Amino acid sequence: MSTVLTQTARDNRGIATEGRSSEELRDLVSHWGAELELAPAETIVEWAAATFGERFCITSSMGDAVLAHVAAKVVPGVDVVFLDTGYHFAETIGTRDAVQHTMNVNLLSITPKQTVAEQDATEGKDLFRTDPDRCCALRKVQPLADALSSYDAWATGLRRAENHNRVIAPVIGWDAKKGKVKVSPLARWSDEQVERYILDNGVLVNPLTYDGYPSIGCAPCTRRVAPGEDPRSGRWAGTSKTECGIHQ
Repeated sequence: MSTVLTQTARDNRGIATEGRSSEELRDLVSHWGAELELAPAETIVEWAAATFGERFCITSSMGDAVLAHVAAKVVPGVDVVFLDTGYHFAETIGTRDAVQHTMNVNLLSITPKQTVAEQDATEGKDLFRTDPDRCCALRKVQPLADALSSYDAWATGLRRAENHNRVIAPVIGWDAKKGKVKVSPLARWSDEQVERYILDNGVLVNPLTYDGYPSIGCAPCTRRVAPGEDPRSGRWAGTSKTECGIHQ
């Protein structure tokens, strides 16, 4: 199939690059999804970088730097997108800064259109409490969609072991809402594999992980988790909400 170029975008380094059509991107997913299902994480990232070039990035919530570390080994200077919601724990911001200064990545901190104060003025104070879905939409989902406009593919640290809702996460999938290829190089990794990789490679980890926060989101919506609880039970505790909307 011939390449159909549908848009010209300028990537974050200021270089004009061409994007593939949705049809071509879906064809890539259909062909390579099964092919790479059992491949090592490094091979998956290497394929994505070779296929999409500067129209490929990874995202990180800075719970740890495992995905950034894997990617930087095979794609030095890879774009790492971080959503700075304005509600993060100081430890999360500190982890982001440490990644930026110690790893060979191009870290991009993305902020919502409104500051927290501006959002309080237009939406009412503490929207995270009164309407957490809208708060996530304004401070996470839309900013990420805007940030990904210059990319054809994005990689996440999504793992099937994290909870039952993520068991079907494909290694190479099609994100219909964003019109992007969604790459999950760590999808098949167990908790034990993550821990071993961190120890073997001295990977940066958000210190809150060792203080009862196995899953770290925005400070107002994240609590400590008791031993034996679901690792994600501390997210939006007391509500039926389980995802911010980015992976839905």
